[in-house]
Amino acid sequence: MSASDGRSNGRSGPVAAGTGRHLLIVDDDDRIRELLKEYLAREGYRVTGAAHAAAARRLMELIEFDLVVLDIMMPGESGLDLTTWVRNKAETSQTPVLLLTARGEAGDRIEGLSRGADDYMSKPFDPRELALRIDAILRRTGGKPLTPREIKLGDAVFDMERLELMRDGRPQRLTEAEAQLLKTLAIHAHAPVERMALSPDTADITGRAVDVQVTRLRRKLEVDPKNPRYLQTVRGVGYMLAPD
Repeated sequence: MSASDGRSNGRSGPVAAGTGRHLLIVDDDDRIRELLKEYLAREGYRVTGAAHAAAARRLMELIEFDLVVLDIMMPGESGLDLTTWVRNKAETSQTPVLLLTARGEAGDRIEGLSRGADDYMSKPFDPRELALRIDAILRRTGGKPLTPREIKLGDAVFDMERLELMRDGRPQRLTEAEAQLLKTLAIHAHAPVERMALSPDTADITGRAVDVQVTRLRRKLEVDPKNPRYLQTVRGVGYMLAPD
C-alpha cells in the first residue's frame, strides 16, 4: 500500500452506505495503521487504531466495535492468537475479523480462517479492495445499530464523524488527541472508561497525559470546568461522558 493509495479522493458507493460504523485497526506498523485510519475515515467509518494486541484487548473490553482489522505478524501476541481470543470471549464472539498480513500462503489463509476470521487479505493490498471487503462483511453480518452522529452537551455539540466541537454556535479548536479522547468517551457515553484505555498507544503508564487533555476539554465543554457536568471523573476508574 502506498501513500498515494491511502489518499485517494474517490469514495466507493457501497462503503458510503456503512457510514458511522466503528472499526478497530490493529497493526504494529505505524505508517500502515495511520494510512488505513485516514483512508477508511474518508470512506465514512469511525476508526480507532491499536499498535499491538494488548492495546486492542483493552479497547475491545470497553468499546463494541463493528469490525476488527488485524495484522498477523506483531511483536508479542500474534493476530491469530488475538482472533482466537475475540472468538472465545462472549462479548466479542460475534465481532467480524479481517486478517491483513504479509503471510499469503494457502496454509496461512486456512489457519486464519480456521481461527474464526471472516476474511483474509495479503499485503501489499489495494485500500479500495479492503474497503469493499469490509463493506461486504458488514452487510453479511448486519453489525450493531449505529451510534448517534452528534452528541449534545448543554450548549456544546460534538460531531463524532467530523470530530468537530461547537459551543454556542462557535467552533472550538480540538487537538487530535483531544478529539480522539472525546470520541472514545462519546462512543461509550454514560459508562466509565478506564484512564489507560483512553491512551492505548502511548507509553504514559500513569495516565497523566489523559488528565491534562481532560482538563483542557473541560474548559471547552463546561460552564464551570472545576465542577464538570458532562465530562465527569469516576474515582478509581477514569472518566465518563454524560451527554444530554
